[in-house]
Amino acid sequence: MTREVSVTVRCRGHPLVRAAHPSTFEITREPGLTLKGDCILGVAADHGACDLPEEFGELLCRDDASLLTVLSCEGMSVEIRGRGSSSMTLDHPSDLVWRKSRYVCGRTVAIEADTVARTIPREFIGALRRGSDMFAVLTVTVPE
Repeated sequence: MTREVSVTVRCRGHPLVRAAHPSTFEITREPGLTLKGDCILGVAADHGACDLPEEFGELLCRDDASLLTVLSCEGMSVEIRGRGSSSMTLDHPSDLVWRKSRYVCGRTVAIEADTVARTIPREFIGALRRGSDMFAVLTVTVPE
């Protein structure tokens, strides 16, 4: 038996989305980005880490949590699998970060992610560069 909670984050792309980072990707509440933000996929998000629903956060902050994220944009979708951690604090006001590593800070929503900015299909990135809306559905699952 498992317990599952989902949250949808709405954001949009930006002409400066580069998606070149080799170990992370990020969605932010910030309205824009610079070329330095090579991990950022979406801006103007309606959630930062501290805005995630309490029940979602409680489950994600467990070492046995699995996180499935589905990014959708212009009819395309990308699935990312990662893990939660009891070290997560989810206290950052503007950012959500998925990491390939096990590093955790207040922005981290997934560790050991199987997809990062550089590995997202370029057609999907092209849609984000056009400023299209993106939806990220995060579903955390834990054993009961």
